[in-house]
Amino acid sequence: MIPAVSEARARAFLGGLVGLVLVALALAGPARAVDRDRLLAFLHVTGFDVAIDGIALSAADAPAMIGMTPADFGPSWSRISAEVFDTEEMRGMALDMLAGALDDEMLDHAATFYASHLGQRLVEVENASHMQRADDTAEAEAHAAALPPARRDVIERMNAAIDTGGMSIRAIREIQVRFLLAASAAGLTEGDYDADLLRRLLAQDDEAQRGEMKRAALAAAAQTYRDFSTEELRAYARALEHPVMARVYELMNAVQFEIMANRFEALAARLGEVPPASEL
Repeated sequence: MIPAVSEARARAFLGGLVGLVLVALALAGPARAVDRDRLLAFLHVTGFDVAIDGIALSAADAPAMIGMTPADFGPSWSRISAEVFDTEEMRGMALDMLAGALDDEMLDHAATFYASHLGQRLVEVENASHMQRADDTAEAEAHAAALPPARRDVIERMNAAIDTGGMSIRAIREIQVRFLLAASAAGLTEGDYDADLLRRLLAQDDEAQRGEMKRAALAAAAQTYRDFSTEELRAYARALEHPVMARVYELMNAVQFEIMANRFEALAARLGEVPPASEL
């Protein structure tokens, strides 16, 4: 799930605003608790379990926000990042959050589509994309540049439906703020940060970020779905635009973003325990 967007470079900083989203969803209707076995099946059939696992790939991008690299933490980096981004723990977090907000209608609707022949083919390529870093985007960008207008339009429809409410740009800011505040509290930076000031400063870059994310998402989707016909992608776009599926994606985005934010904060706290590089 969260198909091609997860392959974009901006993936590393998605997060935040999700507490409000989850509360809104929980209060929106009488969502009954869903059986945990059904939730596990839902994670598998939709590929959301692999999307959650893929969050671990974002760990290496975190130190850049404070002007550092993983190498600055020496051999401790691999151990700490693996412990903080433990896939079983992250899947457990996802299950706990979904159990409180995913109702039967949402679960059945999404599971029915993704269990179809087209749905499973989509999940297969999406799962592969979740577990790849997009450091070299030249091929994907070249593929996107050569898209016929009709195919470009349908991919942009898909990407717009996936990012319900355009929350990603706001989430980028929030995950950065949360990580920087946690890094400051852990002694990884000099001085204290003011959260409101950080948000205002980061918001100045919104337009550039929005354009970059849109280009990256288009390139990633063009590459990920290259073996699907344009008509198949139209069918996917229609499925994503269905009101119930939109609710499912709003929830899954919120869950994925909150896990990212939570793990980035935990990573900052753990990295603060590592001696300075000069002492390693």
